[in-house]
Amino acid sequence: MESVDSLVKKASYLRIAAADLAEGMKSGNFRSLYRGQGIEFSGVRDYIRGDDIRSIDWNVTARMGHPYVKVFEEERELQIFIVLDSSASMQLKNMTAATKYSRAAETAALITLAAEMNSCPVGAVLFDGKIHFSTKPMQGREQTMLILTHLDRLPEQPVTGSVLSNALTGTGKLLRKRSLVFVLSDFRSGDYEKSLISLAQKNDVIAIRLEDNFDNELPSVGTIPFIDVESGLKMRLPSNSQKFKKEWKDFYTQNLTHWHNTCIKHGVTDVVMKSDDDPLQILMQIFGRKAI
Repeated sequence: MESVDSLVKKASYLRIAAADLAEGMKSGNFRSLYRGQGIEFSGVRDYIRGDDIRSIDWNVTARMGHPYVKVFEEERELQIFIVLDSSASMQLKNMTAATKYSRAAETAALITLAAEMNSCPVGAVLFDGKIHFSTKPMQGREQTMLILTHLDRLPEQPVTGSVLSNALTGTGKLLRKRSLVFVLSDFRSGDYEKSLISLAQKNDVIAIRLEDNFDNELPSVGTIPFIDVESGLKMRLPSNSQKFKKEWKDFYTQNLTHWHNTCIKHGVTDVVMKSDDDPLQILMQIFGRKAI
């Protein structure tokens, strides 16, 4: 299913916007966020008299019976990977703003185009209740158009649930070198934390949490029917009740705080994007951050 505002059709406009992002990727502030632009492990070699003993790889030395040292090289190429959630909760229509998915997809498109402009390999995985598309990082216009095309190709009926954890785990296995990973999701999925932490141990991760106004506060419109788009569960809930509205907001705050604390504790850059935010402005803010 092609989205109303096809990203492929908007590619020319998006390229103009992505040009500023491409420049932002070259900035010292953004490069300092990406720890991969430094010294990377490349292998081992025999120990030579005079080598720093701190570079000895004790595991290899024990297996081989004589000393080996770790070899490192400067990593110059920025590699980017996008993990994009297209689950049902991301596609809920909002009367006052775009869906979370449309904002996330536009954000992913801008990142992809900026990566192409800087000759950076870029890859992606798209998922809802199952993985629908995955491609390892590659360079070039063909890769860019492949990703943009799949951003537009949503299934007619999303598979219920979310395999966010599987997508994160699969990303970690797919990436052969340290990469900059953007995770775009509303994080309405259980048990993703372990996979997110594992991914962040070997990569630089930016988690962009998509939200709309109803996540935080419900309008007072009486008792109305609700349906959980992931599970199909239906119930009627009193949106006029102050107690219910408080419980709704408290649940949102607890989840947001848990997500934020998980990110901070494990070195993940956390960003909140509202459905009515401008993706370009949010990305420019990320790319302009100074390293702590």
